Amino acid sequence: MLKKMIIGLLAGIVCGFFSTGGGMILVPAFMYVLKKNPLESRATSICCILPMVVTSSFFYYKNNYIDWKISIFCAIGGTIGGLIGAYLLKKIPDQILKIIFTCFLIYASIKFIF
Repeated sequence: MLKKMIIGLLAGIVCGFFSTGGGMILVPAFMYVLKKNPLESRATSICCILPMVVTSSFFYYKNNYIDWKISIFCAIGGTIGGLIGAYLLKKIPDQILKIIFTCFLIYASIKFIF
């Protein structure tokens, strides 16, 4: 139980600090620390992310940091993308997903630095 709470704490800090859902912490932690399979790790991560996002969003809302026009349109696209991604998750082999995710992180990191 303590491991799970520490994983959640770290994911929550990442969520609030970097405005991410914490999935970058949760999925690997579930797979490698808690020894869950990749599909279950991703699905469980999604359920854990919701309370973190709501909590962080409240802070950002209270400080008037949210651009509602961007948020609404991105939420619509994100909902559609989430449906497509969840469907494709069953179709793409796990090793390919890891490679795609790693490439995305490397690309995003380089773009963020430069």
